[in-house]
Amino acid sequence: MYRVGELGEPVKEKPSRPVTMYGTIVQMFFRFSDRAFARSVKAMRRDDRLVLPGTAMTNGSEVGPQTAGGGPSRARSVPQRLARLVLQAIIWFHVWYLGVTCLLVLCFGSMTPAATTLSLYRKYVDGWKITRPIPVSLVRIPKTTRQMLVSVEDYRFYEHHGIDLEAFQRAIEINRQLGRPLYGGSTLTMQTARTLFLIPTKSYVRKYLEVIVAFELELFVGKQRILELYFSWAEWGKGVFGIEAASRRYYGVSTSKLDIDQTARLMAILSSPIRYSPTTILRSSLLRTRYNFLMDRYTR
Repeated sequence: MYRVGELGEPVKEKPSRPVTMYGTIVQMFFRFSDRAFARSVKAMRRDDRLVLPGTAMTNGSEVGPQTAGGGPSRARSVPQRLARLVLQAIIWFHVWYLGVTCLLVLCFGSMTPAATTLSLYRKYVDGWKITRPIPVSLVRIPKTTRQMLVSVEDYRFYEHHGIDLEAFQRAIEINRQLGRPLYGGSTLTMQTARTLFLIPTKSYVRKYLEVIVAFELELFVGKQRILELYFSWAEWGKGVFGIEAASRRYYGVSTSKLDIDQTARLMAILSSPIRYSPTTILRSSLLRTRYNFLMDRYTR
């Protein structure tokens, strides 16, 4: 476990909560899913023994609804049946999603992905030309660059376990005032999860799926690798993924050659990389505030 030092650097400290909580959560989910599915199957088998209500004509007289075995008439409840099918679909989707994302997250712990869901979406759905991403090792990223990212995007990155409940609560209040899910309160871990596995559509369902992968990343990968994946695949412009590709695209140099001003501009546009570039950040009050905050903090 880490905490942020005075300048934003990671400092070792005793974890406040055991990491095994995520393993417990996953076990509890599968146990619940198994029980719910078993109850659903049992109820459907019971319903299969019933006969749909209907009438038949015998010698001109109407015969009322019958049931197998001569028991009292019991109609099969269509809404209940539909609800069980929906429950099964939700359970199986979770099983599939957890299985696929867990497997890929384990692979990403030591392998750099060839593409992400977001990059593929931008290329084949939005039709953008994608600049070839350049994966970068964390040791090749200057310490100040790492500190800037944590300071402006997720200052509690080394303290939380994938999600920041305080940030969630603030986002919920803002969204309630705006009347739509505009702000998400995402941590760096959640942003990495979104980039790797999800499409850029704002919704509470996507936020829920984001949280699941964030837990997996924290459990199987760890903070340092999460930062590497973020720096390698975060969206830094239209068709630009990764800080190395961004620094070469905007400044013509490697990340290690960026000065403080250039680095601060790249960090500032992360909250709106499609609408703005490092040269246009002053047009946005939010980006201008982020830029000024970084310059004040790291040029003293």
